[in-house]
Amino acid sequence: MAVFEITVVLVLVALNGLFALSELAVVSARRSRLRALAQEGRKGANRALALAAEPGRFLSTVQIGITAVGLIAGAYSGATLTADLGWFLRSQGMPDGAADWLAYVAVFSAITYLSLIIGELVPKNLALRNAESIACAVAPLMTTLSRIAAPAVWLLDVSTKTVFFLLRHKAPPQSTVTEEEIKALIAEAERVGVLETGEHRMIAGVLRLGDRPVRGLMTPRTDVDWLDVTADADAIRERILTTTHSRLPAGEGSPDKLIGVVTTRELLALVASGKPLDARAHVRKAPVIPETTDALDTLELLRDAEVPVALVHDEYGDFEGLVTPADVLEAIAGAFRSDTAGEEPAAIPRDDGSWFLAGWMPADEMADQLGITLPQRRDYQTVAGFVLVHLGRLPAVGERVDVSGWRFEVVDLDGRRIDKVLASRIPVTRRQL
Repeated sequence: MAVFEITVVLVLVALNGLFALSELAVVSARRSRLRALAQEGRKGANRALALAAEPGRFLSTVQIGITAVGLIAGAYSGATLTADLGWFLRSQGMPDGAADWLAYVAVFSAITYLSLIIGELVPKNLALRNAESIACAVAPLMTTLSRIAAPAVWLLDVSTKTVFFLLRHKAPPQSTVTEEEIKALIAEAERVGVLETGEHRMIAGVLRLGDRPVRGLMTPRTDVDWLDVTADADAIRERILTTTHSRLPAGEGSPDKLIGVVTTRELLALVASGKPLDARAHVRKAPVIPETTDALDTLELLRDAEVPVALVHDEYGDFEGLVTPADVLEAIAGAFRSDTAGEEPAAIPRDDGSWFLAGWMPADEMADQLGITLPQRRDYQTVAGFVLVHLGRLPAVGERVDVSGWRFEVVDLDGRRIDKVLASRIPVTRRQL
């Protein structure tokens, strides 16, 4: 059997592998990574992006190449290698019929095996391991082949689109990265050690922040300390000496009549110096925002405000709470121990897999912890609100509701407010046969 003939077959198998390598590399390459490589000046990155942007033309080019190589390899192996091997077997004394049959089976099996290993599996596995670099390397060749075979590529592309049109199958939108994919990627990065657990937690907090309205961040009205500027000097002095806050909203007799924010340090300086305590003169204007404002918009507003405190009001103009940069940071990095002194953690795991949840715990953090999905548009921001919405009424201790495979039981009330909730997985019952 001539060495030349075997070499031709190996070259054809290798060409098939090149097309398979190019196909999977370009299709599976991340466009964001290709753009980054293009900005770095990587040769072939822009062409790889162009190929990925027109998958119909690219796949047609690859298919033409694979089909041509397959036809040539099949014809050559059948006409040449089989005849040579058959002649060799007959020369060894094998009957003509048996020699021809055995030669055909041997050549067909050998080429099929090489095509699977060298022409498919090895190239595709290699493409999956380093898709972007390989896509950049093969893109110039694939672009050239696409231009050479332009008429055939055009015909195949149009034919494919026609079939999809007849099947009433609309072209999918340009691929986008969803938030779920980002979260999965971050979780995988943490698993393999690329990201630390703290980094994962903070990135998840940033993603949650983008979905929250300001009422999901604010300190509610019931927990806000405020200063009445109409009170007498002794009452004002007592308030600023006992408060733990650096700034206090200031109002005229009621939280619904807030006129701004005072800095307690300035008033403490007046008290220390013995000067007259005129709180109204030290009131600074604070931005007033509706409770539906996005958290990210609130962050921009706080950055540009005279004082970094925003007063949150509802649609009726009533004061609902306030938000500060510390609230934004807490949503990203979690609560600081000094700010939660005397309070229990938001979520406490139990040995049986259940969780004790605080009513004030943000609902999106609870959902991430339990692995459930919340609707993007919802009227609640805490675990307490979550339970109230699904119960549809003010609960009593011991009442429960089942949601998304979890059972939420109210275990403690603070007046009418849900203080503690026990979340337990609902056991899966198997149907008896």
